Amino acid sequence: MERIWAPWRMDYILDEKPHGCIFCLDARTDEDRQNLVLYKTPLSLVMLNRYPYTNGHLMVAPRHHTAELDSLTDVEMLDLFRTVRLCRSVLEEEASPQGFNIGLNLGRAAGAGIEDHLHIHIVPRWNGDTNFMTVVADVRVVPEGLLTTYDRLYPRFAARTQ
Repeated sequence: MERIWAPWRMDYILDEKPHGCIFCLDARTDEDRQNLVLYKTPLSLVMLNRYPYTNGHLMVAPRHHTAELDSLTDVEMLDLFRTVRLCRSVLEEEASPQGFNIGLNLGRAAGAGIEDHLHIHIVPRWNGDTNFMTVVADVRVVPEGLLTTYDRLYPRFAARTQ
């Protein structure tokens, strides 16, 4: 039997889970690194996905708690997509991906893990990053710990703080 080691997951397993919306709770605290929040604007925030498909998998959410695109103002929508563009640029500079998946999952039927607060996924991709583990074992191999990824990306976002 092969073993897959991911010792950083133990912290998650043992930690008490937050109650409420992660995007709203994490936007209000000063514990950005602990909450994996990389960047904030008055209307949006960027955080690392705790369950990434690949290293650098980011989520961009409006500060406005909503599941509906139609409830965002034009100003909120513009800020959200400017922030998505910033994330793509930061990931391009830091990780040199060969492509990106960028999208929303609206509603449970569409695969939304957090269905009451819309958010945009930004997933950097490299040729060959999908290997046999995903196909055969329904497992993703993410070689870098979340806080290591955070520490690599944070200075790039901090340099662009508004």
